[in-house]
Amino acid sequence: MTTDTVTDVFEEHRPVLTGVAYRMLGRIADAEDVVQEAWLRWSSAPREDVREPRAFLVRITTRLAVDRLRQLQSRREAYVGPWLPEPLATDFGPAVPDTAEQAVLADSVSVAVLVVLESLSPLERAVFVLREAFGFPYGEIATTLDRTEAAVRQLAGRARRHVEERKPRYDVDPAQRRDLTERFLAAAAGGDIEELLALLAPDVRLVGDSGGKSKAPLRIIESQDKVGRFLMAVAQVPPSGMEIRFLELNGGPALLVLSGGKPDSVFQIDIRDGVIQCVYVVRNPDKLVSLDVE
Repeated sequence: MTTDTVTDVFEEHRPVLTGVAYRMLGRIADAEDVVQEAWLRWSSAPREDVREPRAFLVRITTRLAVDRLRQLQSRREAYVGPWLPEPLATDFGPAVPDTAEQAVLADSVSVAVLVVLESLSPLERAVFVLREAFGFPYGEIATTLDRTEAAVRQLAGRARRHVEERKPRYDVDPAQRRDLTERFLAAAAGGDIEELLALLAPDVRLVGDSGGKSKAPLRIIESQDKVGRFLMAVAQVPPSGMEIRFLELNGGPALLVLSGGKPDSVFQIDIRDGVIQCVYVVRNPDKLVSLDVE
């Protein structure tokens, strides 16, 4: 291959490599580091025997992501407060024309699923991501992870059961989520506590991620009354120069709060039976860098 061809081939497959790495690691910066390392290995490796560049590149990226995840796990055990994945702007667009495929990709990158994936082992997570999100054959995953196909099938079954047992059952209708997100914003911003409480499930949860670097609850808040009153208190003290924008993040609608033109926080909701079951708030500034609109 010529230098241009080597680069073109890698760029063609970069989206799937980034997708694998992000689902493995939950951080954009970590995913980009892994993909960059994959590029360095690809650009310097002999490629005469590479018949399927996509499979070769996914193999490199997955192995690097597994190694990186093992390194990160000890750091996450010391993380201050709840951990949430870094918000990821998602717009699958014409690159994924099939509606069913879009739904699978959106679900696999949702906050709820990524939080559950944190409880899998690195190998289980790799198998789950490659199989469930990207549909790789078991034989190809076995080659990627240097395991037997039987072992990979066992890992896949264990991971799938684990995710199904722990993954909350949320409604994913985009229009309904957008409508509830808009009503949620209007009620909080307008100080309408009764309307806000009506939007919340009795057992609603609020999960805040600050990493100890900004103000956010260090424990999960539970119950309609506690979550509602916390949100009302936050709404009464808006950040200076506040601006709010709607974005699609992690496959669903989200609110980006800007302060002085800089990302301050991200709010996302999950719903079931027409009410809000969970509110996610990301305020760790390290996780908002990619959303800087300046």
